[in-house]
Amino acid sequence: MEKFEHEYNAEQIQVLEGLEHVRKRPGMYIGSVSVRGLHHCVYEIVDNAVDEALAGYCKNINVTIEPGNIICVEDDGRGIPVDIHKKTNKSAAETVYTQLNAGGKFGGDSGYKVSGGLHGVGASVVNALSTWTEVTIQRDGGIFQMKFERGKTVESLTRIGDSDKTGTKVRFLADDTIFESLEYEYEVLEKRFREMAFLTKGLRITIEDKRVDPVLKGDFCYEGGLKSFVEFLNKNKEKLHKDPIYIEKTDGEVPVEISIQYTSSYSESIYTFVNNINTIEGGTHLEGFKRALTKVFNDYARSHNILKEKDNNLQGEDIREGITAVVSVKVKEPQFEGQTKTKLGNSEVTGVVQSMVNDALATFLEENPAVAKAILEKCISASRAREAARKARELVRRKSALETTTLPGKLADCSSKNPEECEVYIVEGDSAGGSAKQGRDRRFQAILPLWGKMLNVEKARADKIYGNDKLNPVIVAVGAGIGNEFDITKIRYGKVIIMADADVDGAHIRTLLLTFFFRYMRPLIENGNVFLAQPPLYKLSKKGMQDIYCYTDEDLDKAFKDLEEKGISRDQLGIQRYKGLGEMNPEQLWDTTMNPETRILVKVTMDDAIKADEIFTLLMGDEVEPRREFIELNAKYVKNLDV
Repeated sequence: MEKFEHEYNAEQIQVLEGLEHVRKRPGMYIGSVSVRGLHHCVYEIVDNAVDEALAGYCKNINVTIEPGNIICVEDDGRGIPVDIHKKTNKSAAETVYTQLNAGGKFGGDSGYKVSGGLHGVGASVVNALSTWTEVTIQRDGGIFQMKFERGKTVESLTRIGDSDKTGTKVRFLADDTIFESLEYEYEVLEKRFREMAFLTKGLRITIEDKRVDPVLKGDFCYEGGLKSFVEFLNKNKEKLHKDPIYIEKTDGEVPVEISIQYTSSYSESIYTFVNNINTIEGGTHLEGFKRALTKVFNDYARSHNILKEKDNNLQGEDIREGITAVVSVKVKEPQFEGQTKTKLGNSEVTGVVQSMVNDALATFLEENPAVAKAILEKCISASRAREAARKARELVRRKSALETTTLPGKLADCSSKNPEECEVYIVEGDSAGGSAKQGRDRRFQAILPLWGKMLNVEKARADKIYGNDKLNPVIVAVGAGIGNEFDITKIRYGKVIIMADADVDGAHIRTLLLTFFFRYMRPLIENGNVFLAQPPLYKLSKKGMQDIYCYTDEDLDKAFKDLEEKGISRDQLGIQRYKGLGEMNPEQLWDTTMNPETRILVKVTMDDAIKADEIFTLLMGDEVEPRREFIELNAKYVKNLDV
């Protein structure tokens, strides 16, 4: 039987309060009961296993989606303690699964130095929200098992055999009376576990989806850690230097791991993690990293006479142009802003990260002058472009101040000034724009027609955007600025709706606009203000029958079947395939695409910023070969595309 350096037993399981309200208010604990909340339950159990890996006791985690949407998570960690807990008079394992905020992650003498599952709610919440849960533990020379139904114990912990191994296996079936759907998305889980493996050097995570034949499998283990992560993120980008810069140090009890690589792109991609939790809002670790980055590059440029005495210092945004970086810190007692854990608040971490990056990056630049020169040339080019953008921005502002109105001439604004009820349709083409203007509700709906192909911002700097005759009207109409100056509180419309034709050109325009919003107005997407209108593809008509609009080919097939049951054959119908929005008169456009009572809008979300960044780079960036491979791989999924 294996012995461990640190004791981990019932005395280290602290009970804060009983399991209450989880089933009544699941959103308080997992965010929502949508598919997103369903996946969150899997993450909570896997996070517990990853915490064992962070503590140095787990090397393998196996996740299986079994037929019937049963989840199985198995690890080779120490196993949950099985001895009796003094306060609950139950086994420690049963306490963990039945008491909210019971776990080994509270206080300095716990079984964990660092942990992502800080709040201790994971296991008990998943148990409470499952139809049944089965936990099997190997430790102390035995195999132990316990079973639950909807959070209540039906079989207490019982020894069922002997074993010289250690680890925990959790199987559960989420409760279909709580969740909207029990259908797990393999790709979503796969991406999350790949990310976890990048962040925990040497940890192997596998996933199998046995619901399908052949079985889908993923196997992730990266000895390179964050260096491998950055290489993965940049696989479709043109790199300024071959190998990522890698920093790994520990200051006191705060291990810091950072990897950096510069590309030829014009955007920055920095991802931060604390105890393997993706802190999407950044925090003190990101602040320390940015400060160090700015100081080190300016100091190097000055000392090597790249920046002359009369030159201004490079700004942080100049130095971060084209950067891809991952910053990961491990903090013993992290202070997060809210249960969502999206922003780190520990003030001491700023100085720790800044000091480490200062020393390590300065040394790297001195030892790699060719890399330093390539990066600084790009930084100086970005600085010049920023200054050009500032002048262009001021020119736009001065021009607007001299005009009677600051709004674009083609914008048909709404009468309401309340952003919460106002919406703007960005419409492809003057013809469709004319129909939309006539068919809209003028009180709260504004129309901004655009014509022709717009700038691909993935291949352009901000100085090319100001004054662009396609994008400038969008910037002015939204009214909140762009880039670092974007202020979500100043938006003029609560809904920004892209309405383009249902063809290849329309898809291209949607992609170009979404690329622009993602790169220069990202809070607009993060805040849920961007939507895609869904115009119909077909209209079925017959004298004496109300027109039927079909939005997909599946809708059309269903409409044909429903009408046939009523004795109406296809031959009796007038079938119109809409090639563009301009083919609809104002009344039809209102009924199908603009009436809040009947329209279909798709909200653009930011669930996975890393994946979104990858896709925009792949589809809109400079590298042709990865895009060709993507098209060839996915062409089989495209059908009925009018070219």
